[in-house]
Amino acid sequence: MSKELFAAIEQIEKTKGIPREMLQEAIEAALLSAYRKSFKSSHKGVSVVLDPQDGSIKVFARKTVVDKLKDAATEILEKDAKRLGIDAKVGDVVEIEVTPQDFGRIAAQTAKQVIMQRIKEAERDLVYAEFIEREGEIITGIISKREGNNIIVDLGRAEGLLPSNEQISNENYRPGGRMKFYIVEVKKTSKGSRIVLSRTHPGLVRRLFELEIPEVHDGLVDIRAIAREPGVRSKVVVESRSEKIDPVGSCIGNRGTRVKNITDELRGEKIDIIRWSSDTRVLIAEALSPAHVAKVELDEATNTARVFVPQDQLSLAIGKDGQNARLAARVTGWRIDIKGEKDGE
Repeated sequence: MSKELFAAIEQIEKTKGIPREMLQEAIEAALLSAYRKSFKSSHKGVSVVLDPQDGSIKVFARKTVVDKLKDAATEILEKDAKRLGIDAKVGDVVEIEVTPQDFGRIAAQTAKQVIMQRIKEAERDLVYAEFIEREGEIITGIISKREGNNIIVDLGRAEGLLPSNEQISNENYRPGGRMKFYIVEVKKTSKGSRIVLSRTHPGLVRRLFELEIPEVHDGLVDIRAIAREPGVRSKVVVESRSEKIDPVGSCIGNRGTRVKNITDELRGEKIDIIRWSSDTRVLIAEALSPAHVAKVELDEATNTARVFVPQDQLSLAIGKDGQNARLAARVTGWRIDIKGEKDGE
């Protein structure tokens, strides 16, 4: 049984990536449980040791050396200790091997289920440790199946959950489809790690910019704000840390290739890239692109901006169902009241 056990440990370490030491500790704990159950031992000073050198499994008990025996489970006579080759005096605590003759058979019968459970727990801990470090990052996954309104995503070593409120209504989540997701949250549960994914989170847009645009990844261009209506349109405010770098041009790329890669990953979601300005009027005017803005008046007491645009730009500034104005308000943090120029006269 011992040789088979160590062979199994080695195989599991190779195939599942669980460290041998972690497995050995789990198995020793399981065998100790089996020993206590089979031999009705309540002595707390008992331990089970697996020796990888000779493949042996041994049980040891800590006993106090005494001159008069009262409890054989926890005590040993001084003369008996010396007979075992242990140089000890009364009052010393020594470790004595107490491995039962048929312990191998008992261990094989009773420990297997516990061992497998501990291995599963260890594997779950490894998965949790890996993914908790990736909260707030993006990951590529493959659509596995639908469970009710939720989508299960294959992430390799684990499964992710794409809840209905994190899905984009006009996206098709067909099994086998590959796409990128934002890791919203990783939690431990009794069934393993619960990895919550999103296709709607603004963080997905931010991480895609970092992935596709070297200047953003390297910190030469900062993303100051993102406002998003998932699957339809996003507005992203960018600022350069260097006068030599055009933040908007860097994000668009040669012939629009960089922003196109992001749009493609978001299945056609339009991206408006806005140049940051410390002048709030300029920033609000930029945020309302592609409309041309004639004038911006600020009421700081109510945090409201009155924006005047040419009459032929009014519908463009407001956008379909008010979307352009709504996103501009969210990305700038100002309430925006848009009027045609003749209305403001």
